[in-house]
Amino acid sequence: MRRAASILALLAALLLAVPMTALAQGTSDATLPDLEDEVMCPICGTALSLAESPQAERQREFIRGLIAEGLTKDEIKDELVAEYGSEVLAVPETSGFDLAAWVVPGLAVIVAAGALVVGLRRWRRSGADGGGAGANEAPAAGGTDPADEERLAADLGRYDL
Repeated sequence: MRRAASILALLAALLLAVPMTALAQGTSDATLPDLEDEVMCPICGTALSLAESPQAERQREFIRGLIAEGLTKDEIKDELVAEYGSEVLAVPETSGFDLAAWVVPGLAVIVAAGALVVGLRRWRRSGADGGGAGANEAPAAGGTDPADEERLAADLGRYDL
């Protein structure tokens, strides 16, 4: 009796799962506002969400038609590339030469951070040494170098203060 109930429960679960998967395959995860941020107007060269040209409206209608057909977001992008060329995508590909658009900024940030760390270490080290060049020379008893005092007196003498 228990075994029959478990088999019936399994069959009911299978029967419910089949229509759900068929239903999920028939629906598209794409929406026009979601795609407008990732697609460019080929005429304006701006994101489709910002473009207001007649071509942008035709492109929106084309996307709406593809959404109505039940295409997924990636399938719609593939159709747009086939129709308008790869320049229609606002986000570059992650392969080939377009990979540089992702890698170069990341490398620039890493190099800048490394240069900053090296610069800070050198700056802190020079501050601990007493100011870099001339740090080994002892100042005069008055706390200043006599040559500096003479230069200061000569400079002040040039002005009527």
